[in-house]
Amino acid sequence: MNHTGGSPGFQLQDEKDVDEVVIYTDGACSGNPGRGGWGVVLRWNDREKELHGGDPLTTNNRMELMAAIQALEALRRPVKVRLHTDSKYLLDGITKWIRGWQRNGWLTSAKQPVKNADLWHRLVEAMNGHEVTWLWVKGHAGDAGNERADALARRGIEEAAANFQSGK
Repeated sequence: MNHTGGSPGFQLQDEKDVDEVVIYTDGACSGNPGRGGWGVVLRWNDREKELHGGDPLTTNNRMELMAAIQALEALRRPVKVRLHTDSKYLLDGITKWIRGWQRNGWLTSAKQPVKNADLWHRLVEAMNGHEVTWLWVKGHAGDAGNERADALARRGIEEAAANFQSGK
């Protein structure tokens, strides 16, 4: 997977003064499966950081998960987080379904393996230490943070395609 657009694990400036980080995430795919990208906007105090990346062959749901994972993994100390997503899959998965999956050994109610379990595990780990409030935002409806995350995800698709074509 390609990661660009900012350094992972960046340090929040004036860390002791950060009470809350507001995050917008989005994933996108050209074809599903196909080339995918994810985008993240992190805001705290009067600062903003953008991250994006992509994968030459993935699904939209994996990119939605990856955006949230990359956002949370970028935080290097416990903070309160308000994470906005336009993905019902991500929101429902982390707020409604995950406890049942964990209780059932990562099987769905239909006794089938949970799709993208590798990323769900990673997301749970990335949440450790943070107080995360998950918020749904309607996609493509004019929310500035969501629109920016979408643009970054589309940039991730473009870079994944370019890297794939150049053999990187």
